[in-house]
Amino acid sequence: MTSFSANLRTPVTPQQLLSEQVRRILAAPVYDLAIETPLQAAPALSASLGNQVLLKREDLQPTFSFKIRGAYTRLSRLTPAQRERGVITASAGNHAQGVALAASHLGLKATIVMPTTTPSLKVEGVRSRGGHVVLHGESFPHALAHALQLADSEGATFVPPFDDPDVIAGQGTVAMEILRQRPGALDAIFVPVGGGGLVAGIAAYVKYLRPEVKVIGVEPEDSNCLQAALAAGERVILPQVGTFADGVAVAQVGAHCFELCRHFVDEVITVNSDELCAAIKDIYDDTRSITEPSGALAVAGIKKYVAREGVQGQTLVAIDSGANVNFDRLRHVAERAELGEQREAIIAVTIPEQPGSFRAFCQALGKRQITEFNYRYYPGKEARLFVGVQTHPLHDPRENLLTNLAEQGYSVLDLTDNELAKLHVRHTVGGHAAPGADERVLRFEFPERPGALLGFLERLGKRWNISLFHYRNHGAAEARVFAALEVPGDELATLPQTLDEMGYRYWDETENPAYKLFLG
Repeated sequence: MTSFSANLRTPVTPQQLLSEQVRRILAAPVYDLAIETPLQAAPALSASLGNQVLLKREDLQPTFSFKIRGAYTRLSRLTPAQRERGVITASAGNHAQGVALAASHLGLKATIVMPTTTPSLKVEGVRSRGGHVVLHGESFPHALAHALQLADSEGATFVPPFDDPDVIAGQGTVAMEILRQRPGALDAIFVPVGGGGLVAGIAAYVKYLRPEVKVIGVEPEDSNCLQAALAAGERVILPQVGTFADGVAVAQVGAHCFELCRHFVDEVITVNSDELCAAIKDIYDDTRSITEPSGALAVAGIKKYVAREGVQGQTLVAIDSGANVNFDRLRHVAERAELGEQREAIIAVTIPEQPGSFRAFCQALGKRQITEFNYRYYPGKEARLFVGVQTHPLHDPRENLLTNLAEQGYSVLDLTDNELAKLHVRHTVGGHAAPGADERVLRFEFPERPGALLGFLERLGKRWNISLFHYRNHGAAEARVFAALEVPGDELATLPQTLDEMGYRYWDETENPAYKLFLG
């Protein structure tokens, strides 16, 4: 096993690893700047899950995130010579704000390299706390490489966002507070995971003092670097990373973090974006506070764990890790929360194209509330409806709706988990492709920033006609585009190379049933 501390040149046992990290946690001077956050009951969530759910409110820190703990701990341990030369870091937001505030408090110069796609709220948060912002690259790896280059050329100290024993120690003080605030029954602590600093620190302290308490990491399904590393038995680099929960959009777990996690984290649960949106709503309902997507990971993980294990009467803690979210992202969160709560189903229904069919269909739905209804006349004997219907996970689950309609003779296709349908088709129902059109239907993601859409279209070029296009700003780091290109059959073989050369993530959705039903 590799050494944990830079000062240790010989292999260490897991127990030595644990003791060393706990010693650092106990000595972390976080309260010079950070605050002890409350462990707050979530009564509505507790009642719905049949367990006592407690929220560790790290969103109440001075920078609205737990990251101030690790940043200040690392900076406080710099030598006088290092302080004189200043510090540099790379971050998509929360660590950046922590370093900026910690440096300002200690009288240090701080340069923060941030991706050009970083939400403006976080960029301004760094500047308002005295940090010098350098925007570079379209993703965190590009920003990180530039920050390391600057640190080397300027002689400044690079402050890692997670992969450092002192940063881990600062984050571990969260666990110190939880065990002090909850000395009684405690079954599990759920922790958001990005690079692994927070979960590593919490796992170390909890397993040292109360090894019977489970420590469970929670990651997005499309950013599960710790889960993948634990499965492989070594650190891996994810080929792609989702950006909805931008605070944890990390392709590889930290080395120091992994050495702790592999021994002391009980398991990792993954959740999807809809489940995250539902968790944001759950936290709002109980606290009237709004978390960022990564801040709601732990609550989403608790809900999934309870559903999977069927546990009742347990005490479960969720780390509410941050609240740095752009206001305009809330539109997308609200739109998807009902799906994440399983309180809405998106379905495609085929009915006869004749008078009275709409009324008969509404009667078939019974007392269920229609949340969305899209239809456009198309010559023929059948009409296709894009419908949102209110459901309830317990009293009227989606399966009941589908079964009831099928029993009444309706042809129904469930689109609730179809990303193309939820992101684009619901906004574009209204016409079909021209007869004989050779359409290839594609979904793209590219970095969102001013001029990004124009840049995308210029890269797409003029080779093929665009026969369908939908773009909607979600206030996220990634723009999402749905487009159809008219590609003649004899040019079809060249399409993949052309798309690859654009450099954007894309999915071929030509065979997607949502497209075929409503737009094909």
